[in-house]
Parts: sequence; structure tokens; C-alpha cells
Amino acid sequence: MHFRTYPKTDITVSEVGFGLWTTATGWWGNFTDEAAITLIRDAHDRYGITLFDAADTYGNGRSEEQLGAAFAGRREKVVYSTKFGYDFYNYAGERKGQNEIPADFSPSFVRFALEQSLRRLQTDYIDIYSIHNAHLAQVHSDELFGLLEEFKAEGKIRCYGVALGPAIGWLYEGIDAARKRNVTNIQMIWNMLEQFPGSDMLRAADEAHADTGYQVRVPHSSGMLEGKYTVDTVFPPTDHRSHRPRQWLLNGVRKIETLRFLETPQRTLGQAAIQWLLAEPRAMTILPNIYDAEQLAEFGTAPDTARLTPDELARIAELAATNFGIGDEANRYKGTMTEEAYREAAAGLAAV
Repeated sequence: MHFRTYPKTDITVSEVGFGLWTTATGWWGNFTDEAAITLIRDAHDRYGITLFDAADTYGNGRSEEQLGAAFAGRREKVVYSTKFGYDFYNYAGERKGQNEIPADFSPSFVRFALEQSLRRLQTDYIDIYSIHNAHLAQVHSDELFGLLEEFKAEGKIRCYGVALGPAIGWLYEGIDAARKRNVTNIQMIWNMLEQFPGSDMLRAADEAHADTGYQVRVPHSSGMLEGKYTVDTVFPPTDHRSHRPRQWLLNGVRKIETLRFLETPQRTLGQAAIQWLLAEPRAMTILPNIYDAEQLAEFGTAPDTARLTPDELARIAELAATNFGIGDEANRYKGTMTEEAYREAAAGLAAV
């Protein structure tokens, strides 16, 4: 394992992290807590993973409880990243797809949420505390960021940031979080097949000389970049990928064939996908979906495989410029709106 340190902090994290959404939410299989804790511990003990990303809403507190139990008695060896905002305490029913439950960013609720996370994690501090699926209203809230500074002064968090979701808040939230707030951490979706809008956010951070590092989730484009899907792949109804249109699968399989040159006897396509992300200096840790021992072994050893060469990176860029030979595809991200229209829409939602 290799490690990176967030700019202007002493927070050092493994280049590959472990996201507990796979063990706590049920979309990737139903884990017992015992099995989840075993997998989490193996990530650290066998592969050197130190960054573990949870959220208070994953499993209605379950991810934090699993993480706290996994490292009870050796908290200092790992970095806890978790999120806040959703009021699952009062809205704990079934959630479908990306439909949101109500969020609460009032100072009293956020402080309550922090204390509950600390209790579940069995710790007195959180390393990275992020606004979960932040909207522009939260990114622009001086009250909220003032509260996060209070938590830092109290020693209850070491740094803070925002975690972004594609159908909820995305491009301009990420740009403003780095450019106007200079947050330590942004969590975003980014991978070889889905470079927009992550690349735009990184470019904005560079232009602003922001001290922002990034946690990258969905690095394999919902498993596509693992290179194992075929046109005959069928996802069970409980699998989150079953909600994707079939054209996503058909186009994705075609795109993957253009990237097979990245596979070598010493490096899988899934490992190469992680190495593409690690070529970006602002990428602090990559968060693949890990839901069994085989994936943990493949992704946990990815940083030890050969880095991509300049020629390989250039070839990927050329392929991306033509959408890997597929041509235009519909882009459903809100970030495709003009900035003016987007901000007007966000202001309208905030006023409701």
C-alpha cells in the first residue's frame, strides 16, 4: 500500500480506502455485522488500508457501528471519514434509488448528529467529517461552516468537506466547495468512463490553488471497469445496477474493449482503473466497491501494480475524446445546465 497526505494537514490516508456502503446498505448483498467486521479488519491487517468511509445514514447508523466495532482498542491506526445531514432518526423508512429523505442542517441537529456518530464509532474524534450530498445552500452557508470550525476547535473533528452525488448536487457544489470554501476534502464520482464533471471540479480547484484533496468513489463505473460484464449479464432485481437502462450495459461493454490494452499479466483492468485515478495528484484515496475477499485482494493491491505510462494516459485521453467510439450519449447530470440556470434553480429550491 502507498499513502498520501491531504494538503496542509497531517492526515495521511491509504491510496485505496474502504467504503462501508457495501457492508451496511444491502445494495451489494446482505452482510451480517460479523462478516462485515471481518472484511473491514482484513482490509487493514492484510492490505494496509487505513481510510474507512462511512455515513451516519448508511444502514441508519449501521456502517458507523461496524467501523467502531472493527477497530475498538486500536482507533489510532485508522482514519475515519463519515458524513452527516440526513435525518434518518425521524425518517428511517425504506429508501428507493437516489430518492432523498429529509435533511436537517440546523446547528442543533448537526451537533446532535455528530455526537451520535462519535458514540457509534466509539471514538472522541472524527478525522474527516463531510456534508452528505451537499446542495449549494449548504456550500454557501456561513452558519454551517462556522459550526464545523467550532467542531475543529473542540477537537471533535480534524477536518471537514463535502460528499457529492450525481443526481442531487454535483458540479457547482464541488467547484464552490473548493474555490470559495477551500475545503480539505471533496468526495466525488470519477472514473475513466465518467470523467464529467469530476475533471471540471479538479480543474477549478487547480485554478483556485485550493488546498483540496479528493476521495474518489465509483472508480469502476458501477463495476463496468472491472471488465467482467458481457452483453448477456443480468443483474438481480435487488442489485442497484438493475435500475440502469440496458443501453448502459451494451455501450459499456463496447467501451471496455477499447481499454483492454491496459491489462497485463501483472495488472487487471480493475487495477488499471485505480491507477488512472492515482495519476491525479489531488486524488487522496480511491474508494472501490468492495464486497468480498476476492475484490479486496484485487483492489487492495492495486497501488502496488505498475503506474500507467504517459503513453497509456495519452491513449486513454484520446479514447475519451470520442467517448470510446460510442459517440454522443445522453448526460443526465444536473451539471449539464448552464451555470446561471443551475444557480437560479438551486436558489429557488433553497427558498422553498
